[in-house]
Amino acid sequence: MDNFETENLDKNLETKTNAQRFLASFNNIDYTIKTRYNFNRSMGFSEAVRKAVALNFTVRKFEDDLISYGRLRNAIVHGNDDYIIAEPHIEVVEKIEKIERLLTTPPRALDTVARRDVLTVNSSKSMREVIMLIASSNYSNLPVFNNENEIIGIANGQKILDSLGKFLITGGKAETFLDAVKIEDMLSKIENSNYYAFANESITVEQALSLFHQNSKLLAILVTKNGGAKEKPLGIMTGSDVLKMNKILESY
Repeated sequence: MDNFETENLDKNLETKTNAQRFLASFNNIDYTIKTRYNFNRSMGFSEAVRKAVALNFTVRKFEDDLISYGRLRNAIVHGNDDYIIAEPHIEVVEKIEKIERLLTTPPRALDTVARRDVLTVNSSKSMREVIMLIASSNYSNLPVFNNENEIIGIANGQKILDSLGKFLITGGKAETFLDAVKIEDMLSKIENSNYYAFANESITVEQALSLFHQNSKLLAILVTKNGGAKEKPLGIMTGSDVLKMNKILESY
C-alpha cells in the first residue's frame, strides 16, 4: 500500500464512527469466511467461525475473539445495521480490523518468511556428499531432484541419521552407507512422503501455518510457481519458521 492509499484510508477511517468501522470489518469477515469455504450464506456467524477453525489458522487463532464479536455485533445494532445503539471501544475496533486484514489480504509466504536461496541436490549424490553439503551449508532440508528435474523428496538431517542407524543395526558398515548408498536409495526406503509438501507461489503465511498444524510430521513446504514437483523451487519453509510466521501475523 503506497502513501497516497494510506492517507486516503486514514481519512476514510476518520469520517466513520467506531461502530461503523466495527460493522464494516465484521461484515467483511463474515462474507470472507462463508464464501471462501462455500458455507451457506444464511449460516450464523458463530457457526461459520467454528466450522472454519479446522480450515484456517487465523480463525483458529482468534476463534474466541470472533465469537465475542458476533455477540457484540448484536449489541451494537438493533433490527438492522442502520440503527446503531452502541459504540465499541477503539481497541476492539482496531483488533477486528487487524483480523479482517489477516483474512482478506493475508501476507504471502514468499514475500515474508520463505527462504528464497533454495539449495538442492541431485539424486545420484552419495550420502557422504549430501551429509557434507548439509554440514557446510547449515541447511538441514535439501530438495532432491532426479535426472528428469523432478523433486523426489527432501534430504533431511534427522532422517539421514535414522537411516544410518537402521543400516548399522542390520549389519551394514558406515563406510558402505556413506559411499555406496545414494540419496535416492535412502529416500526410496522412506515409507511415506508426508514429511514434505508442495505449494504454489500464492501460498499465504496463514496457509503455511495451517499445513504445519494439520501435519505434525511435516518438515518442509516447497514453494513452486504452480505447486508442482517438476518446477523450480522458488522458496522453502521449514518447521523452524513457524515461530517467525506467528510473529508476522501478530504484527501484520
